[in-house]
Amino acid sequence: MNETLKTIHSLRSIHGRFSEREVSAYDLRQILGAAVRAATASARQAYSIVVVEDRAQMKELLGYDASRALVFCVDFNRLADLAEHLGYDYLAGFPAMGLLHFVTGSTDAILAAQNAAVAARSLGIDSLFTNAVHRGDMSRTYRMLRLPEERCFPLVALLLGYPLDDPGPPRGRLDGPGVIHFGEYHRLSAAERDEAVRQYDDPERRLGLEVDWAAQGFSHYLEWLFGHWSGVPRKGKKAARRRPTNVDQMKSLLRRAGFLPK
Repeated sequence: MNETLKTIHSLRSIHGRFSEREVSAYDLRQILGAAVRAATASARQAYSIVVVEDRAQMKELLGYDASRALVFCVDFNRLADLAEHLGYDYLAGFPAMGLLHFVTGSTDAILAAQNAAVAARSLGIDSLFTNAVHRGDMSRTYRMLRLPEERCFPLVALLLGYPLDDPGPPRGRLDGPGVIHFGEYHRLSAAERDEAVRQYDDPERRLGLEVDWAAQGFSHYLEWLFGHWSGVPRKGKKAARRRPTNVDQMKSLLRRAGFLPK
């Protein structure tokens, strides 16, 4: 296994237990430089990266504090400004193509974010991807980061830092049937479903979140994930819990930004 593959296979998430040790300015520049090297549609780079350095602001915004946080936003404002500067109306077709622009910009932003995570790990810096920018009052994200309301949407945040304690080896991943398909799509057989459930239950594979699901009365990890964590009820039964969602607010902000029709 070469060094690049070793770095990718060593990626791990640090869930809110970052130390006070800071990422150096030099390493941050290296990470950002790697992020913007990601593939991008038509060389547009339809994203912006907001670097959050104040830990108190980070805690208020994301619920975690680390050395740095990078907030990746789908953003077409830079392109619109450059077009206007050269006498073009880049946004003339934006309303009709808003959803397409959002998918394209999201792809650009996520590729850049993953590049940043891999680059950080290669420098011995750990990370945590979080969708905390979508929790609670999402207008808070726009307000705190002074994001433009139009043509911009915060997609994901990447926290960077050093772990407070040893998080252990990276979590496992499914890598067989149901995830990788050769030639054509393949739905899991009954035997393959049983095997996937078994793999999630195997503590050595570390596929799931760290939770004692058996002590909570569940027969399998996935039963806990579906029934408790995700709040999905069995047929004819009531869900154990229902996680709050911001779907309506998200749709409203996407409409305001021009990515969905009003």
